[in-house]
Amino acid sequence: MALSIRLSRGGSKKRPYYRIVVADARSPRDGKFIERIGSYNPLLKKDDEKRIVLDAERAKHWLSNGAQPTDRVARFLDAAGVRERAARNNPNKAKPGEKATERAEERAEKQREAEEAAKAAEAEKNAPAEAAADETPAAESDAPAEATTEQ
Repeated sequence: MALSIRLSRGGSKKRPYYRIVVADARSPRDGKFIERIGSYNPLLKKDDEKRIVLDAERAKHWLSNGAQPTDRVARFLDAAGVRERAARNNPNKAKPGEKATERAEERAEKQREAEEAAKAAEAEKNAPAEAAADETPAAESDAPAEATTEQ
């Protein structure tokens, strides 16, 4: 018989209350269980001592008999110091998908093009002013020459 240490839901609608039970893995969530070893009330504050009540001695007994805790109960057991819970590591979870990376690349390319266009516009604004400054002395030097030829 495969044993599991899991949560059995009680309470009314929108007001959950859980019992931490040892049950046959094949029995329904809120169905028949072998032993109740604690309770969990998620409505209480996180620092409240009555939020999680756990009989550590009985939990150790059932773990030694081969009972497998669910993920949430394993967290409770780790917090109580009964059983060490291995931290999960999924480095690929944080990576964006293919479409998201494509969108990010397109966005970056559009931004680069916009920056280049802005630089080109600034260069254009500066270039005519410099060209006008260069042309003015040339025009003045040409004007007396024309005036001398006309006279």
